[in-house]
Amino acid sequence: MDTTEVPVTMPRIGDPAPAFTARTTQGDISFPGDYAGEWVVLFSHPADFTPVCTSEFMTFASMEGDFRRYNTRLVGLSVDGLYSHIAWLRTIQEKMVYRDLKNVEVTFPLIDDVSMDVARRYGMIMPGEATTQAVRAVFVIDPAGVVRAIVYYPLSLGRNVAELLRMVVALQTADEFGVATPADWLPGEPVIVPPPGSCGTAKERMDGEVEGVECVDWFFCTKDLPETLIEERLTRS
Repeated sequence: MDTTEVPVTMPRIGDPAPAFTARTTQGDISFPGDYAGEWVVLFSHPADFTPVCTSEFMTFASMEGDFRRYNTRLVGLSVDGLYSHIAWLRTIQEKMVYRDLKNVEVTFPLIDDVSMDVARRYGMIMPGEATTQAVRAVFVIDPAGVVRAIVYYPLSLGRNVAELLRMVVALQTADEFGVATPADWLPGEPVIVPPPGSCGTAKERMDGEVEGVECVDWFFCTKDLPETLIEERLTRS
């Protein structure tokens, strides 16, 4: 018997998102083509009717409007079938209570991936965790269909959905304003300006000659970026 393990493959940051077609709880989709021009958070979970996944889906669904404000769609996946998905989402809406959430309707698509085809394309099956369940993978994909961020969680660890939203906003802010965001950054806090490209620019910054830029040292400079400006440029009304 061949016991050779199938290598885990996954797209890398900067790669095109692997394309697929699939049935979902919201109808058939062609990914990422159907989402051209939008950001997408594609995330997997191990199985329907499990408590950690239930708490996550309730939280994702309750924050879907926050993601949509930033032109971002949610797409879920597990290796369970469509009818299991439908039954589970109905149970969530009709029976489940988590923190202050109840009567939560999940309206974003949940992919039927019984064949595990999509999970394998995205490296969501980790043999060290399970061979028949997808780990909690998260892929942030930009409007051009390019993978911009990847986060993996083990089966036992529920995700911080607010952090995933912060990640999306930070990526969009970096793209729109040509900046970087420091640790724990939240909209409205100072952002990091790109490193200087010459000794002269570094000197100008350290001498305080660049308006609106504050430097701790030549390579670590920040500027204010008001939250109102971020929302004006990035959000939908």
